[in-house]
Amino acid sequence: MSWHPRVPRSAVDSCGQTWRIHRVWPDSTAGDYILEVVAPGQAGVRGGMLRGGAFELLSEDDPGLPSLRAESRRGELVSYRPHMRAVVRTDAGYIKVFPPGGAIVPAERCAQTEILLAPGTFTAPRVLRNSPDVIVFSAVPGQPLGYLGDDTAGLSDEEFDRLWERWQHAWTAQVGSSAGHAALAALPVHSPEVEVADLRRWVNRWLRHYNDVPEAASQRATLSARADDVIRNLLRTAPDPLVWAHGDLHDKQILAADGPSPLGLLDFDDTAQAEAALDLANLDVHLELSARIPCISPDRYLAAHTRILAAAEELHVSPDRFHAYSDGAWLRLACSPYPNRSARALAVLGERAAHISLGSGYKSGFASEAMESGGR
Repeated sequence: MSWHPRVPRSAVDSCGQTWRIHRVWPDSTAGDYILEVVAPGQAGVRGGMLRGGAFELLSEDDPGLPSLRAESRRGELVSYRPHMRAVVRTDAGYIKVFPPGGAIVPAERCAQTEILLAPGTFTAPRVLRNSPDVIVFSAVPGQPLGYLGDDTAGLSDEEFDRLWERWQHAWTAQVGSSAGHAALAALPVHSPEVEVADLRRWVNRWLRHYNDVPEAASQRATLSARADDVIRNLLRTAPDPLVWAHGDLHDKQILAADGPSPLGLLDFDDTAQAEAALDLANLDVHLELSARIPCISPDRYLAAHTRILAAAEELHVSPDRFHAYSDGAWLRLACSPYPNRSARALAVLGERAAHISLGSGYKSGFASEAMESGGR
């Protein structure tokens, strides 16, 4: 890229401590960012702000999350979006902290999910305690599939494939059993129109933050053009039937433990009625991104990708809908505050458009390349 990101990789606070910037969210004011930061040798995470390029380490008292200080004393703060949400890990489980009243709907979603989960498919956290702004969950044993795909995790390619085969059977059984379930009607509907509105918010926020960067003009134009194509494609074809959807499915939400116990499944805040393609495409894109970085090998991506496509076929997902939601997931990644990440996702969208024009169907360009180079 010919221009530099406004968000550095690290920042120094007023006491001289260096903090690595772990996660970033654009704030409402253009050029300002909300941060999750970590420091070498210090457990847990902290919150920060970047205002006009100046870094500020936030106090442990968050006015948007008034319960956080008391709950954080019970364990280690492991996830923190200032003013919005925090997760504290304890010996017994996890504490999720919300703004006042913000835990009511997620607690209802958890209760509905407990009813909807088919026996023997997935193990989900149990709600141990909840209030209007706090939910305490039991721990679910196992390691995320996203970590187990790394070559250093010690799994053979065959063991990795068997894990994804287990996921495939559990996922198709779970989603298939949701059709016609009475509890499904209590969940909100995540329609293509809802997806489009969400994508427009992501894109407009990125454009607002980089509107005054002359060097970003080309990337702005490309992002706007790709967004128009993605949105048009989501609305162009008829949607598939609505089923139970996790709403934010990726490989770090799925846990595998030793032994024959069911896989674990985490985080049901966004569970909804949606097309099966919403979850499957999001999961596939996260895996492809891991392979492109690369965090997993092309062969392992292709093994998991093949299982996802098999689940899509079993659930009668239309190829057009799978591709449309995949493009939506890449468009979100294109809205990264880091220019190089954004450019990578925009390049993938360009590759995908070229492959579809050649009639490649479900298969991503990356998967095609992996197969041509000798993958599974």
